[in-house]
Amino acid sequence: MPETANRANWGPNKARAAQLTHLFGAHLSIAGGFQNAFRAALQVGCDCLQIFVKNQRQWRAKPLTTDQIGGFQAARDETGLCTVVAHASYLVNLASPVEPARQRSIAAMVDELDRCEALGVTLLVVHPGAALEGGEEKAVRQISRSLNDIHCQRPKQQTMILLETTAGQGSSIGHRFDQLAEILALVTQPDRIGVCLDTCHLFAAGYDFRKGEGYSKMIDELDRLVGLSGVKCIHLNDSKRECSSRVDRHEHIGKGKIGQAGFTHFVNDPNWFGIPMILETPKGTDGRGTDMDRVNLKRLRSLLQT
Repeated sequence: MPETANRANWGPNKARAAQLTHLFGAHLSIAGGFQNAFRAALQVGCDCLQIFVKNQRQWRAKPLTTDQIGGFQAARDETGLCTVVAHASYLVNLASPVEPARQRSIAAMVDELDRCEALGVTLLVVHPGAALEGGEEKAVRQISRSLNDIHCQRPKQQTMILLETTAGQGSSIGHRFDQLAEILALVTQPDRIGVCLDTCHLFAAGYDFRKGEGYSKMIDELDRLVGLSGVKCIHLNDSKRECSSRVDRHEHIGKGKIGQAGFTHFVNDPNWFGIPMILETPKGTDGRGTDMDRVNLKRLRSLLQT
């Protein structure tokens, strides 16, 4: 595979282990075309990648052209990066208590799903939504109702929606596993919904997994309330802020308040082998001009225990 050369500096044993069991990647820009995201992913040493399937600052965009779809498929085949995750627009609020706004979010999600389906992307991550003035209980019901409405509009859609864990800022829903469990319990087709864990968000929401005992406690709670099989993607981000801060500020791996120990638990947990683990850390280069995605991926791989 082309990416093998990118792994040469972290040893054949760990390279082989990661090839068999791990999918490390990053969120990458589609500016200039989908093919640019694939090429950038290959350059920094990704096994998978996450993208937006349209401008995430817009509610809608022009339909994908045949050339765009063909370019995506050609780049995927050329690079061998077959696992691609999409992230929905941050504008979407499936919990909105205002009906026109909720319908706008539903329409935006249907559009995102159609784009994923056309490209062959099977996972679409979305933030569940914010309660605003409606309260948590109503927001949970609204999210479930919105998901049911989306499924009714696209009954044969193959792309799975993943509800991302949140940091708990403001009135956002999804910062506790019991909230996600309540949403899933009200969805008529729960098998079409999965979960995306975000390490920064989990930590900010109060899950302290830096030590083995805390990590095990968190995983046990997740398994009891949601089920580990429902986790289809993990965002690996360190946190600039303290545990329980409920502030979403991403930091480079090992450079924030979580530290390397917390990530060691995640990357060596067999439950997550084969699941895409995506960086959403700050972009840029280090003091030697090395792309920070490459730096963070190398740090993650250095934590693998062979």
